[in-house]
Amino acid sequence: MSDAPPADPSLLALLPDVAAGLAAAPRGFAGIAVAGICGAQGSGKTTMALHLERELLKLGKRAVTLSLDDFYLPKADRHRLARDVHPLCATRGVPGTHDMGLYAHTVDRLAQAHARDETPLPIFSKLDDDRLPPDQWVRYVGRPDIILFEGWCVGAKPQPDSAWGGPSNALERAEDRDGIWWRWWNAALAKEYWPVWGDLTPQILIRVPGIESVVRSRLKQERGLASADPEKPSMDEAAVRRFVAHYERLTLRIWDEMPDRAHLVLDRDDSFAFSIAKSMG
Repeated sequence: MSDAPPADPSLLALLPDVAAGLAAAPRGFAGIAVAGICGAQGSGKTTMALHLERELLKLGKRAVTLSLDDFYLPKADRHRLARDVHPLCATRGVPGTHDMGLYAHTVDRLAQAHARDETPLPIFSKLDDDRLPPDQWVRYVGRPDIILFEGWCVGAKPQPDSAWGGPSNALERAEDRDGIWWRWWNAALAKEYWPVWGDLTPQILIRVPGIESVVRSRLKQERGLASADPEKPSMDEAAVRRFVAHYERLTLRIWDEMPDRAHLVLDRDDSFAFSIAKSMG
């Protein structure tokens, strides 16, 4: 079980009921229950997942948290995409910049594991902007009952190609006016992501008040990274705003369309207090 960072009491109060729902979750595509936890950068999804591990253990269920961030493509691969597809592909985050084959392989190994089997879990270093070598990966022993899969766009649904309506923010107006990058990552979402996570059971969504809340949360994370290792580069506010702009279009779409199909929707305000907008029933 992973160490869990401090959490707001309002979130902790909700988790026993959430854990009870997860304990009864049906098995997914790989023969194991995989719960998707979707939330914008800094929304609290990782904290929620790690505390859910503890709550599930109280119910006799072993859970392991997988982060979409740890399945980012290595820096060299993203630079090749930037050269061959579009310069914006160099920035990690949007669909198409993850190794979903590695994710599916990892889930399959966890699902098939016996008591003493070890499954390597990849680790991505955000300070280095690169995946760590395999000898530094975590090794999970045994088979979990539940996988908690958290990430900013976990469970996001692709759109038809005809949905492009022009640039949605300053970044797109300046660097993707014709929608080449958008069409690329939306196609990746349809072909590489949706087939894997279309049956997440349950799908959980954490909403925050708006894009400015995402910027503030991400800036707080960057300051934490800088404190942890002052020698490594970190983003200032201007860089954070540009970074978040890469995800703004899909984030807004998630907030618009996912609540109707999500099994659980939690609202998190700017004081990090949580409330239920839609219960698991």
